[in-house]
Amino acid sequence: MRSLLEDVAAGSLDVEQAMLRLKEAPFEDLGFAKPDHHRALRQGIAEVIYGAGKTPEQIRQIALHMRSHGQKTVLITRMSGEAAELVGRELPLRYDELSRVGIIGDLPEPDGIGRIVIATGGTSDIPVAEEAAHTAEAFGNEVDRLYDVGVAGIHRLFAYREEIMSARVIIAIAGMEGALASVIGGMADCPVIAVPTSVGYGASFGGLSALLSMLNSCASGVSVVNIDNGFGAGYLASMINHMRRQ
Repeated sequence: MRSLLEDVAAGSLDVEQAMLRLKEAPFEDLGFAKPDHHRALRQGIAEVIYGAGKTPEQIRQIALHMRSHGQKTVLITRMSGEAAELVGRELPLRYDELSRVGIIGDLPEPDGIGRIVIATGGTSDIPVAEEAAHTAEAFGNEVDRLYDVGVAGIHRLFAYREEIMSARVIIAIAGMEGALASVIGGMADCPVIAVPTSVGYGASFGGLSALLSMLNSCASGVSVVNIDNGFGAGYLASMINHMRRQ
């Protein structure tokens, strides 16, 4: 938008041409998708591609159009290996098979106020944690990973008191009974974002047990996102980490 206004002011672009570009700018109609090229202007964070349910070709086309409109970093979540193979032929894609996250382009330099700490109850929660971590890093945050520090061996968590107490935001990820969020919420002086995962035995009901435990946490300052929603947690943590006190 700034570049467009500067071109009009300099006389290299007339008003009618500028009006046409403004009409085209908000979104682009690809038939099967309408990429929102003004998302970064409105919300400060560019649109992200949700890969599940999309064909590899659809993801390729959306990503190409985002890049052609100046989006330097394109984040793709829930991306299949097949889609990664196709997209990687034309675009500079880094793909993490564990979290199914793809990132096109360079990561921005961290410009958040502090650090985002991501803690998991167990190793089985790491795929969701890595989705959160890659999301936060793609939005310009420094991330510390504390994995397998669940309450079954709580001394493991206490070994990282300094990291927990100095964090700007903490993402607590756990399945089973989801107690990790409450414990961290009782230790930290910053917002805690709880992520229930679908990890657990039969009566965990695919993560519902952890979700209800986290929603009923007695620790203040704990908020909860949906089951296995590492992306949502990373996005919210980034927003908090970029909010500057007036």
